[in-house]
Amino acid sequence: MLFVSLFIIAIYRFFGVIATVALAGNMVMLLALMSLLGATLTLPGIAGIVLTMGMAVDANVLIFSRIREEIAAGMTVQRAINEGFGRAFTAILDSNLTTLLVGGILFAMGTGPVKGFAVTMSLGIFTSMFTAIMVTRAMVNLIFGGRDFKKLWI
Repeated sequence: MLFVSLFIIAIYRFFGVIATVALAGNMVMLLALMSLLGATLTLPGIAGIVLTMGMAVDANVLIFSRIREEIAAGMTVQRAINEGFGRAFTAILDSNLTTLLVGGILFAMGTGPVKGFAVTMSLGIFTSMFTAIMVTRAMVNLIFGGRDFKKLWI
């Protein structure tokens, strides 16, 4: 997680810090859900957590790349942020639903370790979607909302 955090901060600067905070929240939520379900953390479960981390970072990369594109197209900062989140939503939803479908198939067809991986991955998809769409957007709106920024470094 440290390496992924350093990499995303290096690429997206301040937005990378926001993504790192959301990623940490994602991991806490995932482990809390697993604890509530009484799930045992095994190697396949750890693999599901690593996949969840990748999916969460991917969602943030999609959002931030969209914001960069909108700013490059000449939009204002506030509109670029709004459009970036809005336009990235369909890609994030599509990729996560596809992965969730695969998780359901793995759970239905697999045995012990494969089911553990499927459960961890499926829970991770839900926490990843929540943190990428809700938590990241809430932090960005809290920091940049209502202020008149002329330029955004992303």
